[in-house]
Amino acid sequence: MAILDKKIEDFRYEPGMTAAELVERLGKIGYQSIHLKQAADIILKMKKKRAKIFLTFTSNMGSSGLRGLFAQLISMRFMDVVITTVGSIEEDLIKSKYSFYVGSFEADDRALAKEGVNRIGNIFVTNEAYGSFEEMIQPILQKIYDKKKSWTVSEFIHELGSYVTDENSIVCQAAKNSVPIYCPAITDGSMGYQLYLFQQKHPDFIIDPVRDMGKLIFETSEDEEKGVIVLGGGVAKHHAILANLINGGMNYAVYIQTGNPASGSLSSATTEEAKSWGKIREDSDAVTVIGDATILFPLIMTNVLDKLGEENEK
Repeated sequence: MAILDKKIEDFRYEPGMTAAELVERLGKIGYQSIHLKQAADIILKMKKKRAKIFLTFTSNMGSSGLRGLFAQLISMRFMDVVITTVGSIEEDLIKSKYSFYVGSFEADDRALAKEGVNRIGNIFVTNEAYGSFEEMIQPILQKIYDKKKSWTVSEFIHELGSYVTDENSIVCQAAKNSVPIYCPAITDGSMGYQLYLFQQKHPDFIIDPVRDMGKLIFETSEDEEKGVIVLGGGVAKHHAILANLINGGMNYAVYIQTGNPASGSLSSATTEEAKSWGKIREDSDAVTVIGDATILFPLIMTNVLDKLGEENEK
């Protein structure tokens, strides 16, 4: 029977196994490891079919070391459009000057506060690092304002990136490689407060998210192959699939998330639920992987990039 054409295989350690080979073998173990391999296969197919690829991620992903992988993929122009939340932009700028540190989920938060340390899960960030954001952003806002008074959010982020020299910076690589970054909730963080302060002195300074919605819709057409890689959920996820609903839905979709669909939240909704809305096509190649993106996404992309490299060599 066709439904019995793939066997579960016992996993055995072998010396010298690469990360890409590990993902191949995980695809035959069972449960989420099968979905992990499916995700790698779908992303590879997106690229080989020359689909327009959207990458969406939440700010906690930018807080982690995934920042460097995002910047690298942007520098390779692996994806065509990035959608994220404003914490990623803020912390990307902060990380261009300051380090974040390995911490603990079980840390004494009262003691951390007294030491001037902030906790993001098991990542520690000093008050000094966060305090630098105001000193960093206000002079840049002045330069941006002096160029012109009204910007879409994506134009604004592109301009921000032109002032950053850190090669591991998401906004720096996006500006260099002309990959647009959309950030619908631009005020949902320290950036919003800094923009408010600047606007008190310059009331004609406008950052317009509405014009960006139009730009996002016209990033693709109904005839174009479209794919999305979603890490986490939230407003970034929804903007990608909503904009493409208008253009016939995604042809390929990979979600990596920890949310439970029982909550009814968009953040935890699976690729199957998106098909009911037409955000993902009925005949799409799509998979939802339940797990931590800081583990799964590097494994997936190592497998994908190694395979693309092998094919290019041949």
